[in-house]
Amino acid sequence: MMDIKLRMSIYRMSTHPVINPRGVACNKKTVSRASSRKSRPESSGSRLERFGPGSDHSESDDEIPHKPREHLPEIADFTTVDINDEKAFDTDLEDKGAGAAPGVSIDLVADFQYLRTAYAIDTNLKFSDNLFAALKTTTAYDPTGRTAYIEGCKKVGVVPASYFLRHMNDPHLSMKHHGLGSQGMRAIAMSLVSNTSVLTLDLSDNWLGHPGGHAVCEMLRDNCFITHLDLSDNKFGLQTAESLSQTLQQNSTLTHVTLSGNDFDDKAAVHFSDAIMNTTKLEYLNLSHNLFGENAGIILGPAIADNSSLKELDLSWNSIRRKGAVAIAQGIKNNVYMKKINLAWNGFGLEGSIAFGDALKGNQVLEELDLTNNRITSEGAVLIGKGVSVNETLTTIRLGRNPMQTAGCYGICAAILRNPNCALKELDFKDILVNKDFDDIFKQVQEQVPDIKMRHGGMEPPKKPRARIHPMVKLTNYIEKNNLRLVDFFNKFDKDGSMSVTYEEFQQGIECAKTALQKLVKSEALKDTGIKLTQEEVQILLSELDSDGDGEINFSEMVSGHTGFQESQQENINVILTATQPRPVTT
Repeated sequence: MMDIKLRMSIYRMSTHPVINPRGVACNKKTVSRASSRKSRPESSGSRLERFGPGSDHSESDDEIPHKPREHLPEIADFTTVDINDEKAFDTDLEDKGAGAAPGVSIDLVADFQYLRTAYAIDTNLKFSDNLFAALKTTTAYDPTGRTAYIEGCKKVGVVPASYFLRHMNDPHLSMKHHGLGSQGMRAIAMSLVSNTSVLTLDLSDNWLGHPGGHAVCEMLRDNCFITHLDLSDNKFGLQTAESLSQTLQQNSTLTHVTLSGNDFDDKAAVHFSDAIMNTTKLEYLNLSHNLFGENAGIILGPAIADNSSLKELDLSWNSIRRKGAVAIAQGIKNNVYMKKINLAWNGFGLEGSIAFGDALKGNQVLEELDLTNNRITSEGAVLIGKGVSVNETLTTIRLGRNPMQTAGCYGICAAILRNPNCALKELDFKDILVNKDFDDIFKQVQEQVPDIKMRHGGMEPPKKPRARIHPMVKLTNYIEKNNLRLVDFFNKFDKDGSMSVTYEEFQQGIECAKTALQKLVKSEALKDTGIKLTQEEVQILLSELDSDGDGEINFSEMVSGHTGFQESQQENINVILTATQPRPVTT
């Protein structure tokens, strides 16, 4: 392996002006001492054959180019990766003939091989220090930051990320899910300070922590090319919030910043309120999936009102409620620049609904409002609709997954009909069931706004008809409520005392009972004591009581019919109870 290292170093020295181990300058035509010994019969590699394993072979300094080489110790920082192995160290800086990436020059390959060799050679070697000194002396300004990254990895003791080396010249660099950690981020930050190619940087989900976040902030103070930055899911916390706030206020190139999922709480909101209030370049800020609560909303609200650059703000998936929701709504009401705001999954409730209804009346700039899953009831939707009825700029409103039901959706559509200058193009009532009444009013909305699009959770299932009550049940309930004996009830129909009534007498008795009860009823509680039988139910009752079919009902038929019906009802109840009881465990 030492021969490989020496050959790579000699190759670099022979093609580029460097300083040799003895401090003498060499040009591109310099050749190695071994290749210049034409008078010697043996090559420099046959010394073992000339002297033998046990012979005493001593030569002068002129004949020995270097002192005897010792075994190269293992490098502690690279126990898992052999940086000198072409297959183990993945890179696209290869010769075109050997599968190199298109557009990569031979000189660039040589430069990278030289850097890798200089990085891997142990510092115990005699010429190592001179090699790094030559590297610093001869390397020109590197706009990609490649040299700084290699040296930064050696300094912090991490393995270089080959993906970063391959893509550090791309305008859109994505390093998400790479597990960089704080040390890996420090090395990349050293490189990005001088990088002029990367415009969009994605460092999400790398668990950078506070040290890594601080390194990013230090880098952004010098880098003036990055415009889009994603630092989501890096567990920054309160300490990093202050550094990020200062960076956002000082940096003049960042326009889009994503900071979701970083455990920012109400205390961190103080720092971000300063950033929102004082930034003049930032156009998009994402603070979703954090720990902002009611106090954070109270702090951020005035900052939103005073901001003069943000066009889109995302505060979704937090816990902003009550007074915090009211403060956010008031901030939006007074803001004259913001076009989109996402406040989904917070919990504004009725108080927030009232505030946003008022905000939509005063704001004539906002175009998209997302209030998905914010505990907005039907009453709250109607209050928001009051703002929609006068707003002329809002194009999209999302109210899905709120307990507003079809009545709330109906209220929003009714508000649109009251606004002849309504600009709404999209209504989102996701996962909310609507009924035919809503469908009818939305057709009227489509006539007024032909291009409007609407999404809902589907039509409500048709209501099941009520189970029909058997007329004998109604007759039994009437007898029990009035504390009548069956014979007394029968005598009301049997006017002639023959213990038998015809169909006509039975129907007349039912009608007389209804009329008498209607005259005696003086309260709502007594209205349900009458015999509420339709003509169809009377016919069913007569057919069941007249068991012999002679057209008359005698008292014995009345008794048997009433008793048989009660027994059949009890049997049905017993069957249901038996079916619901658990079966005994058998062995």
